Amino acid sequence: MSDISLIVTIVRKGWGDTVLEASIKAGAHGGTIMYGRGSGIHERQKILGISIEPEKEIVLTVTYSDKNERILKEIVSVTNLDEPGMGIAFVVPVDKVAGVAHLASEVAKLDL
Repeated sequence: MSDISLIVTIVRKGWGDTVLEASIKAGAHGGTIMYGRGSGIHERQKILGISIEPEKEIVLTVTYSDKNERILKEIVSVTNLDEPGMGIAFVVPVDKVAGVAHLASEVAKLDL
């Protein structure tokens, strides 16, 4: 299962569905949207002297490594991640995976 990767995309609240749709358009089978909070150098805002922690959406997409480039390009294209403050996306190799029947059925038996 060394040909499996996890694409992690962190964007502003409200952009998770856009990322998920772009991923599927580029060949992903789906994804998971989680909510979080955090700040970057472009998001240090205050209202009445109180710091605001921006809300984020984190999209997790498990896919084959040979699809990473196409999916990542589509995500960057629709979310403008190449512009400051728009978010971040990165790819992490996955050694083992379980519970993803559509991936496991296409690969030899898992050695868990």
